[in-house]
Amino acid sequence: MGDVTLRQALTLGAFSFLLSPMNGKRFLFLGILGLSVAATAQAALVFEKTELDLHPEMGAPTIAAVFKYENKGDTPVHIKAVKPSCGCTTAALAKNDVAPGEKGEITAIFNIGDRTGVQVKTVTVETDDPKTPQTVLTFKATIAQMLELQPTFVFWQANEPAQPKTIIAKASKGVTVNKVDVTSSSGDFTAKVEPGGAAGEFKIQVQPKDTAKPLNATLTIKPDAKPEKVYFASARVMPPGTAKP
Repeated sequence: MGDVTLRQALTLGAFSFLLSPMNGKRFLFLGILGLSVAATAQAALVFEKTELDLHPEMGAPTIAAVFKYENKGDTPVHIKAVKPSCGCTTAALAKNDVAPGEKGEITAIFNIGDRTGVQVKTVTVETDDPKTPQTVLTFKATIAQMLELQPTFVFWQANEPAQPKTIIAKASKGVTVNKVDVTSSSGDFTAKVEPGGAAGEFKIQVQPKDTAKPLNATLTIKPDAKPEKVYFASARVMPPGTAKP
């Protein structure tokens, strides 16, 4: 009986030794499977686009950037905060909690005001998603000018001959401008408008009364196009000894 017990023990020990690698692989496989299951059971807020290129209509006061999203995970996502990059942009969403499979959108409203050219703004979205706790949404707004001024600043050095200097006002493509009115904030400068070399182009002749003392003026320029918009330029006689700007 003792020999049998010893033989069984030795046989079982050898057999266990041979099976141990197999058991290790089995446990490793189960561990990986468990991790895979755990990895899929998580939130995943996915945006359709994180960058938008916008072209607002001429004269529009605002423009909206709409970012669409979907929770493609298995657990709810909580949106903690939506933070625009500047005070000229506001961002809103209908709800903060997004269920699995649910879709929604974040709308950013950009106040154009007097801004022109390319404007790039961002909205930072913070969530409780451990995989992607923060997403930066970006939109680029290309704002066309109704009227282009070149230059926007004319100046004279002290005691320079008080000859007229020219500002060219040119209507943008697709905009019809038949008339431009210009007024000066100071009686020390005059501004006269003449036709330019092409349709929609105007020459604004600016002239100081004298250049013996420092003078400043703001020129208010109003094209007759719709919607109404006002543009500004500056004129200045520099103090003696001042370098050219």
